[in-house]
Order: sequence, then structure tokens, then C-alpha cells
Amino acid sequence: MAATGRYPDGEQFWLVLASVFHASHRDEDGTEHRDCFVDSDGVVRLPFGRPCDEPVTHWAYPPALPGRSQHAVLGDEAVAAVATVLH
Repeated sequence: MAATGRYPDGEQFWLVLASVFHASHRDEDGTEHRDCFVDSDGVVRLPFGRPCDEPVTHWAYPPALPGRSQHAVLGDEAVAAVATVLH
């Protein structure tokens, strides 16, 4: 995802962040957020147009894994996928 903003001197920035989309996410304080992005620091960001200090302006689905049609694999299948790519 990417977030845009302005520094206090007025200069614009565009920050690309690794994040995960959640249909429903509950903060540590119990606040529930719907259809949001959560970055690795636990910061919740909402899509552009919804009230948020740092809205998400762009996002993209990750590319398919090498030699596969999937975008993610877990567990034993992940071990096999890595072995296939490395050999």
C-alpha cells in the first residue's frame, strides 16, 4: 500500500508500506475497524476517502510466486515451493 502526506514545510511525500488487508481488525484498545490495512507496526490505515490521518491511496495484489499461479503458500507446501525455485 502507499500513503501520501505533507511535511510541515509543505513538501509532499509518498510512502510505500508493507501491510495486510483485513475485512475486520480489532486494535489493542478494542476498537474494531472494517476493510482496513494494518502495517507491521500495527498502525491501521483506511482506504482513501474514509476518515483517517494517513489514508491509503494505492495498493496492489502481490505477484504470483515463481512457477505458480498462487500468491502465497503456507506450511509444508511453502517448503516445497522454495525447494522447487532454488533447484
